[in-house]
Parts: sequence; structure tokens; C-alpha cells
Amino acid sequence: MVDSLICLTLTGKTLAEDAELARKYAPYVDLVELRADHLTEEEQLSIRRFPSMVSMPCILTVRRDIDGGLFKSGEFSRTALFARALSFAEQNPNKNFAYVDFEEDFHVSGLQDGTQAFGVKIIRSCHDFSGPVTDIRKKFVSMRKTSYEIPKLAFMPKTLSDVERLYRESSAISDFDHIVVAMGNLGVPSRILAHKFNSYLTYTSPLETAQNTAGIGHIDPITLTDMYNFRNFNDKTRLYAVTGWPLKVTSSPKIHNEGYKKHNLNNVFIPLASTSFAESLSFADTMGIRGMAVTVPYKEDVLNLATEVDTEVGEIGASNTVVKDFSQWVGHNTDAYGFSRALCEFLGVKNIRHRRVAIIGAGGAAKAIAFAIKQLGGKACVFNRTVGHAKTIADQYGFEYAPLEESCAGILDHYSDIIIQTTNVGMNSADAPNKENNPIWFYTFKGTENLFDIVYDPEVTPVMKVAQEAGCKVCNGYAMLKYQGYRQFKYFTGKDYE
Repeated sequence: MVDSLICLTLTGKTLAEDAELARKYAPYVDLVELRADHLTEEEQLSIRRFPSMVSMPCILTVRRDIDGGLFKSGEFSRTALFARALSFAEQNPNKNFAYVDFEEDFHVSGLQDGTQAFGVKIIRSCHDFSGPVTDIRKKFVSMRKTSYEIPKLAFMPKTLSDVERLYRESSAISDFDHIVVAMGNLGVPSRILAHKFNSYLTYTSPLETAQNTAGIGHIDPITLTDMYNFRNFNDKTRLYAVTGWPLKVTSSPKIHNEGYKKHNLNNVFIPLASTSFAESLSFADTMGIRGMAVTVPYKEDVLNLATEVDTEVGEIGASNTVVKDFSQWVGHNTDAYGFSRALCEFLGVKNIRHRRVAIIGAGGAAKAIAFAIKQLGGKACVFNRTVGHAKTIADQYGFEYAPLEESCAGILDHYSDIIIQTTNVGMNSADAPNKENNPIWFYTFKGTENLFDIVYDPEVTPVMKVAQEAGCKVCNGYAMLKYQGYRQFKYFTGKDYE
């Protein structure tokens, strides 16, 4: 395992903008990458002076559009731009570019000789957006024309298994520096765990220009260092994760990593997007991950793939937590606990006897919530588009069930003392309420209902907005997430979070 560097990728339109961002994030990074292809044409003419504008080593990159960049003016123009940036080297090396990024098929002897003469290291890069690259060592050997070149491979994985294979192959290469990056949402672990991948560096982007690199999965350097404790990662660091799909937004890493800091634990909790829960388990086994929070759509898959599940998971029929016990994965459920505590806190009660409750949805979260509603003494009706799934949950607890459709608005009204929205409809939605982001779009709130939506991003979901406007009391799912996370923390570490 190597001590990977943190590189800040600068994609501003002017050198002044990039230099300002470099100064702001200097405490968090080791070097910067000037993406000259993002500069205006006028600014590109002055890139030679950029190293003297910042106080850290600089990589010069002029990325072609075919490799995911913005440069479209052809190789002659790009070669001239490289020559302008690298010529007339200063005697003070700090005023020169420390690295230059040349693609594997870009070979201009004059430029290469010049970099060697002036002590500029070449990063020899390959970008593949079509899928994984196999036999990485062979690929690197073919790319690396001289001993001072650092080969870089960036590819877009199709599955988490592609990232797992990248780890297996890259971590075995220790005889020369190299850079590996799995791009996109699936590849985030390769950025956070660059040390374990033996990657020479990991790329980050400033928050101010994050939209320029959103598609390839950059993390900002503050989050990387403060939340994921990148600087202090070592061989004894214990790994935990949250897995699901598409897992574009999750607050679980923040909750758990803050707890590790509070208790002075050498642990890191990462997001682990995966298109298959079986691949999540395989990746976890390979990387030494000791426990995972499990979110949609894999809460029911745990019952089939975990070695063992506890009694509560067996009764609920869903698990949101798996813990590695020697060679076995054991499933637990903390959703029911987290929901019960959050709901009672929201309502200011200890139970909900004599309350009529509408449970919207019939997935893994709904199963845990139905279990909790029964324990709290409520009477419920489960609403779901697939009525058979609603019936399965309802029959288990003696509840009613109904299709989730406009014709059942009257039944929903009858069970509207507390409405629990358990689906992912409305997640990450900034649009005005409509049929697509509001699962009960057909229902007219009276203003007397209590609405609990387990979604927490956005903070006010579309259905919450409609309920608020009618005068209802509303709550999102963050408290539930927090409290179920506290119990997960206990399973993972043996310590009380609070």
C-alpha cells in the first residue's frame, strides 16, 4: 500500500480563477492539475506562467474531446500549446510544470526530450469510457516508454466487479508508480481507497467547479480529507460501507465517520454503489470491509445471500445491516428501531394506540416499518401498486391492504392519522409536486394528517410540500437514518454512538 497524493483538478475558464481555487484548497492537496482545455483560448496562450502563480507542483493536461476533455482544435494546435507551456524553463523548478499528461498515443519526440531535460515527469494516460481494461500490468508496460513515465489508466466500470478486479491487479503492482481511476458512481471506492489500489495519486475537484467533473465521480478534497480521513489511512484502518443502487446521495458516511472520530477509532465508512448485492459482498470480502449498511433495492436480498440473519430480520423479511463475523455475513435490521424512535419523537408520544396509519409502499423499508407500527400499537393499511406485495405485509400483522391508486383515496383518508411514505419516489427531486415525484398525488390533505416521509433528500420532499401547504405536520427521514445508523454503529464497533 502506498501513500497516495491528493491532486486538485482545476477546470476554471481563467488562470486567475484556477489559481484562486488552488490557494483556497492548498491545505487539503499535494498538487494541482491545470486542465488547460477548459481555459478560454486567450487564457491558453498564457499557461506557461501558471506554475509561478501557485505554490505547489502542477500537472499540465490538455485533454482531447475524444478522451473526455474539451480540446477540439486538433493535434497540431495541441502540440503547439504543450510546446508553449513547457519551453523556456526557469532555473527554479517550482516555476515550471512538474508533470505533463500525454495520452498513450501522443508521441512527439521534441516534447518528450524537453520534459526529460527539464525534469518534468510524464504521466502517460489511457481513458476508456466504453468499459473495463483487463491485464493492467501488461497495459502499463506497453504504455510506459521510459522508466520515468507514470502510466495512468482511467476507465468507466460497468459493474462493481470491474472495480474489484482493478484492485486485485493494481494492488499487485509495486515496482513502478502508476495511477488508476475507476470513474463514475461505481468507481468512487477507487478514489477514496487509492492507497489500497497502490495509486500514485487520487483526483479531486473544487466544490465551485464540481459540475465540470460530476460525470466521472470526483470528490472534493475537503470531503476526502475530513469525512473520509484520507491522510490517516493505514494498514490498520478498518473499512465499513453503505451499499445500494444507484446510491447517488447518502448521508450514512457522514454519520458513521463522525462517530469514528468521536470515539477515536481508526475506521472509515465509504459509499459502495453496486448493481448487485452479491457483487457488494464479493467486493467487501476482497477489500476487507467488516460491515455494511444496506439500502434500496437490496434489503430483501440479504435474506438469500447472508450466511445468517437474526430473529428480527427473519420476522420482518428484510435487513439493512450486514456484519462480517469471521468468514460469515450476519444480517440485522436497524430500520425498525430507527423508525420507531424517530416517529415517537416526531409525534411526542410513546405509542400510537388507536391511531390509523397508512403505509405507502411494500419494499424492504415498508416491511420494517409495518413491524414497528404493530409494536407501537397502531392499526394500518398498506398501499402499493402491486397489491400482492401489500397483502403479504398486511396479512403478517393483521393490517388492511389496498392498491396505491386514485380510486383508493377514500381508504387512504380513513387511515390518514399518520401517513408513512416508504418508497424512494421523490428522492433527489427538486421539481414541483407532480404524479412522478408524489406517490399519493391523488390525495387531498385536510391539514390534520401527520406525514412521515423516509426520504431525506431533498429536505422537504414533494409530498411533504403538499402536506405542509395544507397545514399538516411533516417529518423527513433523516432522524430515522440517524437513529438506525446509531444502532448499526453499535453492531460495527461494539460502542454506543451517543
